[in-house]
Amino acid sequence: MSNRVRGLTGATLPSAPTVCHDCVWWQSRPGKRTAKGRWIDRAEADWGAWGTLYVDDDGRVLGSMQYGPSELFPRAEDLPAGPPSDDAVLITCAYLVVGSAQWVMQSLFLSAIADVKERGGRALEAFAYRYPEGESAEERFLVHRTVFPADFLADFGFLTVRRAGRVELARLDLGGLEFEPEKRRQRLVRQVKELLEPEASPVPRRP
Repeated sequence: MSNRVRGLTGATLPSAPTVCHDCVWWQSRPGKRTAKGRWIDRAEADWGAWGTLYVDDDGRVLGSMQYGPSELFPRAEDLPAGPPSDDAVLITCAYLVVGSAQWVMQSLFLSAIADVKERGGRALEAFAYRYPEGESAEERFLVHRTVFPADFLADFGFLTVRRAGRVELARLDLGGLEFEPEKRRQRLVRQVKELLEPEASPVPRRP
């Protein structure tokens, strides 16, 4: 991982946005709250780091993302367009700190793709939403943090599995990368480096 991206674990959770510290919405079934500490122990024993933190040169967190095997997130079974596939790693949520640029979200996704591919994962899935044309970037990236813009996911190669109204389950099959694994891997690494190590300030200034 780049020095701008750190694994999200029980040890690094205190440095994540505070809204993430005690949240167990994805980890719990409706009407039953899961103990966060117990869930973390299980996730790290079975999977390892269950997300990423994106930091600037001063160590300030600009964004975070949570992902792991879909079985770790039972809430997904009850969502519109669900459930996720048993063989998929599910990206459940991302949080951008106010003032962070959209490329922080892009960087988190590229890092997740590279990480899951490195771990031998077969596919990534995420819940998507088809926003009306002309919707603001704030609405698309800073409000609905548990579903992602469908066109944003499509840019990474995600394809729709099923729809329920405007909500979709989208999937990126990593097995398809095997046709040219080294070339695709090099391209992903280059994209990650370009986004995670920009020459300018990590939060671009408006002209």
